[in-house]
Amino acid sequence: MVSSQNQAPLSGRCIVLGVTGGIAAYKTPELVRLLVRAGATVHVVMTAAAAQFVTPLALATVSGNPVASELFDLAREAGSGGRDAE
Repeated sequence: MVSSQNQAPLSGRCIVLGVTGGIAAYKTPELVRLLVRAGATVHVVMTAAAAQFVTPLALATVSGNPVASELFDLAREAGSGGRDAE
């Protein structure tokens, strides 16, 4: 699915995909792969229940980005260069 200018249709788009604990969660690696193939940058956020259907490692691998699964990740926040990191 490429446009007439040879540019991916989702090029430059950033998508945040939330995954919850339902049976459809096992389909998310394929969805993420298709979004990335279309040019999007995909960040995945998932609940603990979603990890019963698909692993964070699988989603991190296909998205190329770390998967967020905690509401507050203090180590990640400290590394982001915010005010609290000082």
